[in-house]
Amino acid sequence: MATKKSPWDMGEYIASDKDNKAYEWCIKNGIYISPTAMSEGAWWLDIDNKDKINRSPKTFTKTAIWEKMYEYYNYYYDKYKK
Repeated sequence: MATKKSPWDMGEYIASDKDNKAYEWCIKNGIYISPTAMSEGAWWLDIDNKDKINRSPKTFTKTAIWEKMYEYYNYYYDKYKK
């Protein structure tokens, strides 16, 4: 019988109101940013901007992954919101 793997610890991050506003705006406008595991303790960020997908050139550690994800959401919100 196979044993169940334990989930990888991705740390915690409490998004600010500004982070949540940027996240919601991006989702509504076809911009999706999600962590993708490279290995335990290292994640890339995949950015799907209206069907054009890019991957972060470097990986991020736990907790830093969430900070960077919201940094990107805020970047796109500030860049494209009219």
